[in-house]
Amino acid sequence: MTATAPAAEATVRKSSPGAARGPRRRTGRIRRIGLPYLLLLPALLLELLVHLVPMVIGIVMSFKELTQFYIRDWGTAPWAGFDNYSVSVDFDAPVGKALFHSFLVTVAFTLLSVGLCWLIGTAAAVFMQDTFRGRGLLRALFLVPYALPVYAAVITWVFMFQHDNGLVNHVLHDQLGLTDKPSFWLIGDNSFIALLTVSVWKGWPFAFLIVMAGLQNIPRELYEAAALDGAGMIQQLRRITLPSLRPVNQVLILVLFLWTFNDFNTPYVLFGKSAPEAADLISVHIYQASFVTWNFGTGSAMSVLLLLFLLVVTGVYLALTSRGRRTAS
Repeated sequence: MTATAPAAEATVRKSSPGAARGPRRRTGRIRRIGLPYLLLLPALLLELLVHLVPMVIGIVMSFKELTQFYIRDWGTAPWAGFDNYSVSVDFDAPVGKALFHSFLVTVAFTLLSVGLCWLIGTAAAVFMQDTFRGRGLLRALFLVPYALPVYAAVITWVFMFQHDNGLVNHVLHDQLGLTDKPSFWLIGDNSFIALLTVSVWKGWPFAFLIVMAGLQNIPRELYEAAALDGAGMIQQLRRITLPSLRPVNQVLILVLFLWTFNDFNTPYVLFGKSAPEAADLISVHIYQASFVTWNFGTGSAMSVLLLLFLLVVTGVYLALTSRGRRTAS
């Protein structure tokens, strides 16, 4: 009698609903946790195929003496070690000197383009906060440069920058008389101004869109209270708008910097395969080093150096902005 009591109690415990509920809960929790990763798996595989695999292949190519003689079977190209990197960073040699000049041009172009895009986009977004007739139409018109395909937009600017019958020279020289003679915008030193103009025209609507979205999260009561305290528009901008937009601006500036520094479509469509010296961006320079001179090993080494530079700049920028957020809080 006493021996069968524990067995009966165990049988009752096993058959009770609470005993089976524990494993079922754990199984359901595992399924809930694993479902997001399962849904992300196709995107991760596509990212691996589209970005990571070519990047690894490019890094391997940078250590090979890969020229046009090994295009059909690039795996048989002899190893060059760090020779391609040495040639790229030797600033006394022609290849390194040209790369360094292209780097300086790209840095100046990126700083000016990002600064102007942010300034124009922020000014337009602040202006659009007030309600007036036609605001929706004006917002849509502001986004047209960003919505247009890059090739269609830039090729239009190519026609506008033509020396003889371009709209830019027609307005500046024929209509306004600001220049003594029609200017060459796609060659010489003016090519930098032309490239910067197209880049800003194409990029500031994105800054406008992001800043405008960030302004929606600022409570209107802050502006009303500041107005009651006698704060003007400039003081409200300095004390309320810009501090509230700091997280948005940190991400916006980083994205604009990476996009502009790596921009290849705009200078390639604007100038073709050989960009002028004043507008020789590093993206086009690497393209010329790879596909024009057929020295893919050196071009790959330049690409890896560019990747390392952008990683370092991004890491330093994120570290500084994170420290600034901790200090402000």
